[in-house]
Amino acid sequence: MSGTTDSQRADGDRDNGHRRGGTSSTGEQLAWDFASRGNGDAMSDADGAIDPGADLDAALRHTTTGSLAWVAALRGTDADAMLLETLDVSALSDEAAARLWAKVAAWVESDQIAYYVNDAPVSSDAAYDVRMRCLQALERAFPALQSPQSPTRRVGGVFSNDFVSVRHPSRMLSLDDVFSIEELRQWYDGVRRDLDWPEGKALPMTCEVKIDGLALNLLYRNGVLEQGLTRGDGVIGEDITMNVRTIASIPPNLGGTREDIPEFVEIRGEVFMRWDDFKALNARNEDAGHPPFANPRNAAAGSLRQKDPRITATRRLSFYAHGLGTLRWPAGDMRHERVDDQSEAYGSYESWGVPVSPHNRKVTRFDEILAMIDYYGRHRGDIEHALDGIVVKIDDLGLQRSLGATSRAPRWAIAYKYPPEEVNTELLDIRVQVGRTGRITPVAILKPIYVAGSTVSRTTLHNASEVERKQVLIGDTVVVRKAGDVIPELVGPVLAGRAGRESELRHFVMPTRCPSCGAPLAPAKEGDKDIRCPNMESCPAQLTERVINLAARKALDIEHLGEQSAVALTNPEENRPSSVETYAPDLREIHVKPGEEPAPYEPAPGLALPPEQRPVLTSEAGIFDLRVDDLRGVRVWREAPIVEISTVTDDQGRTKHHRRRLGGSGLWHQVPAFFNSTASKGLAPQPSRTTVAMLEEIDKARHADLWRVLVALSIRRLGPPTARLVAGRCGSLDAIAAASVDDLCAIDGIGEEIARSVVDWFREAKNPDDWRGAILRSWRAAGVGSQIVENTAKQTLAGRTVVVTGSLEGFSRDSAKEAIVQHGGKAAGSVSRHTDYVVVGANAGSKAAKAEELGIDTLDEAGFVRLLETGDPGESGTSTENADS
Repeated sequence: MSGTTDSQRADGDRDNGHRRGGTSSTGEQLAWDFASRGNGDAMSDADGAIDPGADLDAALRHTTTGSLAWVAALRGTDADAMLLETLDVSALSDEAAARLWAKVAAWVESDQIAYYVNDAPVSSDAAYDVRMRCLQALERAFPALQSPQSPTRRVGGVFSNDFVSVRHPSRMLSLDDVFSIEELRQWYDGVRRDLDWPEGKALPMTCEVKIDGLALNLLYRNGVLEQGLTRGDGVIGEDITMNVRTIASIPPNLGGTREDIPEFVEIRGEVFMRWDDFKALNARNEDAGHPPFANPRNAAAGSLRQKDPRITATRRLSFYAHGLGTLRWPAGDMRHERVDDQSEAYGSYESWGVPVSPHNRKVTRFDEILAMIDYYGRHRGDIEHALDGIVVKIDDLGLQRSLGATSRAPRWAIAYKYPPEEVNTELLDIRVQVGRTGRITPVAILKPIYVAGSTVSRTTLHNASEVERKQVLIGDTVVVRKAGDVIPELVGPVLAGRAGRESELRHFVMPTRCPSCGAPLAPAKEGDKDIRCPNMESCPAQLTERVINLAARKALDIEHLGEQSAVALTNPEENRPSSVETYAPDLREIHVKPGEEPAPYEPAPGLALPPEQRPVLTSEAGIFDLRVDDLRGVRVWREAPIVEISTVTDDQGRTKHHRRRLGGSGLWHQVPAFFNSTASKGLAPQPSRTTVAMLEEIDKARHADLWRVLVALSIRRLGPPTARLVAGRCGSLDAIAAASVDDLCAIDGIGEEIARSVVDWFREAKNPDDWRGAILRSWRAAGVGSQIVENTAKQTLAGRTVVVTGSLEGFSRDSAKEAIVQHGGKAAGSVSRHTDYVVVGANAGSKAAKAEELGIDTLDEAGFVRLLETGDPGESGTSTENADS
């Protein structure tokens, strides 16, 4: 990074050469970017450069209106907004226009979020109108600034996120995990050894609690929040800026004096949900009859990726900064020395108003790390958020750069993960569930128990063989844990708990008929551990699961068509009471006082169960024909909960009522699935907001990419990666339907089992009476899958075989293979004498060595890109030895 001065380098090389100050722009580790801008970025004297320490109002008065310095000095106040009223945007330079557009667009978006989402305006109407007119004028004068994401393209009050993919300015790495103190000690000793750190000399480190949330990259330009990106694959993330602006702890503008605000900074951190907010959200969900979230991380993830930021705004998300990205100060600004330490950067964050975890600690010895691990291991439930480990980092940024990173994680940091928490509970029952391809899975029904951040009431037992292997009996006391602190797992029985209870326990018997449709169950082929329901066409459970699958983000991405809506569409009589004795049509919930039992329920004389409903969807063929009137009469069964109501009087004599849900009552009633009841207002029922949004999303899904349509068809063994390959090579549904097993096996990455599964599905669909054919005909009539994917890529790799090893910055493993296939080549998985090129990325393995042994040309990423574009790698064809160095 060329902007670092010689004096800064000299200062960085202290401590006997262990504080190495050289910066790096490779993106392989921290990218603290002090690079000077090019000539186009420089603020000349004629441009009116200002003293950053000067009064801002004076700065605006004494600089040339519309200059880069004038743009930089603008603030988000109403007064400064009015200066835009008389600005002649046509006189701006291209760069000044771009910078002004970015700044004003961020302010307008913040104004819109504050007004429409938070209902708490922060600017006057006049200031907002001036900013919006300024944006419109800029986009007319400079067409390159026009963007579908511009606030000028948004109808007031209508917000949506399309989650556009955006490249991170510097790589956003993950962390390697260790699960024992021995592994942690090996890492610690290895770091000291790699640094050649003197024995007995303190090595400053930071210890941080590992927040169980979602990683976020905040991009601030001249102190204004420009973008918020998810981690993605570390190179490319998703733009969720509109949702990020609803998080109260993330400042829209960095605080402090102007001289302390960098020109550009990436602040990495974690979005999470505090325990109190998580419990309040689940209480609201339960009161509304919605299922509770399993844990705070799931709640935060679902909230952060909402397409409507107004929903995100209601979820009370929080943010702590914990990472460093690019940092750039204005050119020529020599007052700011390079940030030397991680902890120093955290101090800067706090001075800017960006929150940092209060649980961070600086340590210098291994026993201090152990003390931190021990303390939070004993107090995991006592802090404000869920945590699943302790992160240890080298504090000195120069040493971090010296240690570098692998393709996915820094070598200067490690995450110690706590062992899974194990608890005992009762195995109440073992039931079976039916998957979208008919697979029958035993599920353990547990007495609800709190473990590792959430309440667990069920967990999969995979298959009958697994039940037998674990030797569990219904009624056993069992051990439950979360694998990786995420997935509930039944470990096994507590054998000592069986003493004297043998008569109460019973063995699980796998059913011989489908619990949903009654069809005989059998393995798909001899020797399979799994048994399946063969009634793919009309089994209600399979249809429900297929509708859930087609609406998933990995398929057609239909917002608001989740599990509850899928059940309402395909099987509204699920949970129908078997007897009038448990039918309570007017009972929404049962209230009890602390210590009370609910009163016995007696159905009214003459009460009868309502007639059974016919499902709106009997096949996914009709999904694109749904209309709002089709949903008007759909009702679903809901269990009335038992709610404990307690009364508390505070110190001021005020009475408060507390509600606590105790569980289900076993009494059921029906509620509208898609319409709001407005009878109390004398109005006809109206479709709910989510119902309207669901139908709009279904309509948009008609234009989904071909690979998404393939995933939505629920073809066994065909997931998103392989669907992309098939769609990319074949280009249309007709071509896929006409393909043979050999045709599909010729696509690298498609094996015989996948190919045969696809061919069998489309062969059956050609039968005019087959349900699969009905789906294709109906979807085609709705315009789904009609777009032909033409391969316009130059066939630069025709007849050549390419192997990719290691990690590339601009390609995921799947996208690199897809690019090879798109350009006519074969993307092989192993190196042989028939291989033409081996592309060697970071952290390459044995394939690079095999290429050297066989004398096969190797390419770096730049050479790979040239090979795709021209068929000639140029000078990047090199030996494996050079690529590794």
